[in-house]
Amino acid sequence: MTVMAPATWWRGLGGLTRSGSSVEALAWALYDFANTIFSFAIVSFAMSLWAISFLGEADGQRWFGIAVSASVLVNAAVSPVLGAMSDRTGRRKPFLLFFTVLTIVPTALIGLVDIGLGLLAFAVANFAYQAALIYYDALLPEVARASAIGRLSGIGVGLGYVGTIVSGLLFRFTTDDAGDSTAASFVLIASLFALFAIPLFALVRERSPAGVPFRAMDAVRSWSQIRTSLRHARETPGLLRFLVGRFFYTDPVNTAIVVMSAFAVFAVGFTAAEALNILLLLTVVAVLASFGWGWLNDRIGPKRTLLFVLGSWAVGLLSLSLVLEPIPFLVAGAVLGAGLGGVGVTDRLLLLRLAPPERVGEMLGVYGLVGKLSAVVGPILYTSIVAALLPSLDRGAYQVAIASLLGLLAIGVAFIVGVPEGRPGADEPTVAATEPAIVPPGEAAR
Repeated sequence: MTVMAPATWWRGLGGLTRSGSSVEALAWALYDFANTIFSFAIVSFAMSLWAISFLGEADGQRWFGIAVSASVLVNAAVSPVLGAMSDRTGRRKPFLLFFTVLTIVPTALIGLVDIGLGLLAFAVANFAYQAALIYYDALLPEVARASAIGRLSGIGVGLGYVGTIVSGLLFRFTTDDAGDSTAASFVLIASLFALFAIPLFALVRERSPAGVPFRAMDAVRSWSQIRTSLRHARETPGLLRFLVGRFFYTDPVNTAIVVMSAFAVFAVGFTAAEALNILLLLTVVAVLASFGWGWLNDRIGPKRTLLFVLGSWAVGLLSLSLVLEPIPFLVAGAVLGAGLGGVGVTDRLLLLRLAPPERVGEMLGVYGLVGKLSAVVGPILYTSIVAALLPSLDRGAYQVAIASLLGLLAIGVAFIVGVPEGRPGADEPTVAATEPAIVPPGEAAR
């Protein structure tokens, strides 16, 4: 087997960029490393347990769910305007810098203020993190050559998974003897985000913008475009049905991402340190499984692959709703982790097969908005059920909450079954120009 020499690898990285700079390519990709540290360590792991430690098991989860859902709802409402601002002015980095700082500073403050302000700081940080992704993704075509967008995007995704593992390992140095987060944990994650985001702002060159000033009327047009896009989706056989189905089946996916640490600790009985180990293990499972789902997609097509993925999620959720024991939880977690990679690999390809070629960009925008909206409903539904039923059902409250996610998944599957296969091969020329296919754990489908 031939091993690529470091110098050859480094030159190859430069060949992906418009400027020919390997440094610029790595600087852009390191931002994925940085923001995944936040999404994994704060959203998926620390924040729910932190809220519970102050407010109790029921109220902590309820208010955490409200904070997550509110931050994503506001982001979904304003994301069309944020995207329009970027497109019209032709600028990415100033907006990206603003929202990056708006993520980092509140994250550092979470453990230094009372829990009410801490939850507010978390909501602001999570909103800003989601908003920053709009400009980070939009900056990719500025950096990468058109034929290399997919490859550089994939490098960013890979570094994102590395960020997940690194954050999990470093997080341990700031926890207490029981493995619980401390104020230093939030400062550490904010500092790591800032450190690894700096190369993008220092080294990535934004091409001279050819835009014009943003006006209030542009905001109105950006919102009205959503209505137009939905009308266009209705005109394409199966496309609107797919988007509605996606709303329901990504709801359990997005919810599992944000509640799994609290579920592992309070429903199953693991310690916080053990829960962190489990989430890191599921990250590895998701990475490995995504390759298998990609192979299956090539063999049988995205629709049938997606149905297999959703079927695996149904098995995992059903298991969790029936048995709350460590070994069954680990097995179910592995199944869900494998399916997490599968959703990211398959459902976007199905969209690309269904959407008319001239409307792919427009439909990807609606696709992303649907993912954001689904991340609003699931967490608040799940945490509200847990909070309401804990006094009477104890751990059974978690089983009922998981069963509610299983119901949402079943609705999504019912919609997808009636979606046509789409145009074979329609995904091939387009997929490289879209966002990364694998969703890192901690990052809501978008």
